[in-house]
Amino acid sequence: MARKFLVLGEVRDGSLRNVSFEAIGAAKLAADGGEIVGVLVGDSVQNFGNELIQYGADRVVAVENDQLKQYTSDGYAQSLLAVIEQEKPEGIFFGHTALGKDLAPKLAGKLESGLISDVTSIDEEGGNIVFTRPIYSGKAFEKKIVTDGVIFATIRPNNIEPLAKDESRSGDVSTLSVDIKDIRTIIKDIVRKASEGVDLSEAKVVIAGGRGVKSEDGFEPLKELAQVLGGAVGASRGACDADYCDYSLQIGQTGKVVTPDLYIACGISGAIQHLAGMSNSKVIVAINKDPEANIFNVADYGIVGDLFEVVPLLTEEFKKLKVNA
Repeated sequence: MARKFLVLGEVRDGSLRNVSFEAIGAAKLAADGGEIVGVLVGDSVQNFGNELIQYGADRVVAVENDQLKQYTSDGYAQSLLAVIEQEKPEGIFFGHTALGKDLAPKLAGKLESGLISDVTSIDEEGGNIVFTRPIYSGKAFEKKIVTDGVIFATIRPNNIEPLAKDESRSGDVSTLSVDIKDIRTIIKDIVRKASEGVDLSEAKVVIAGGRGVKSEDGFEPLKELAQVLGGAVGASRGACDADYCDYSLQIGQTGKVVTPDLYIACGISGAIQHLAGMSNSKVIVAINKDPEANIFNVADYGIVGDLFEVVPLLTEEFKKLKVNA
């Protein structure tokens, strides 16, 4: 049965986040041949509409207002409620990002609809859209359906493949004027932590360090390897607590959840809280001097050795492979 779905295109640092394209792919699975409408919210975002269409959206609605220059849940909620009222979709998809996790439940609550968060796959059974999501820190999965009202879902990055970009696709990019009012949050300034390279939550390759890196300087070999592989650097809570790195790099139950194609754990023992944030990675490589470390129980490949010897060797080998490729 063909259905209409909205997909929020999330713009960050002047570009669309990759999870927006994955959300379009998820919506395509749920729509069963129906219409996918991309939604853009911000100050000057209409120019991103064609990119959403190239990744599978049929058309795009942009809400532009100078009060939407910075994200606020009040401003974005008013904008999306107006789009939902105009389009009357069966559901709306978000990325499972900080923005999506804040905005989706607010909207679902206002419309008294169901929300399924952190979706990793979508199927159809008996005419129902079935969403699969992890529970118990990734130890099990549950399947859920929404039986009434508008469906709200957030999509975990790196789990549902986006459609291949097709630059020949075209579609209508329209604007919707929304009177934004009663914004209770005033953002005067944004201070960002300095960051380099790939976004950790969307990275296809993650090189993570634990207490075994021993110091802040101990992360340097990991950063070099990440740069060679085009990946991001992460950390265990132990490394963050020891002030070896910033908490923005923390992976685990109280940090970020990542599902890259390749996860290399360096000097990480494998505490259950850390495993909750990375155990669903497609390929896990563990490097640890302790052969009894718990991380080896979830690793696809294990290297028993000193990370300060092993990581530079891996870096050199990958450099050679790239040169010969």
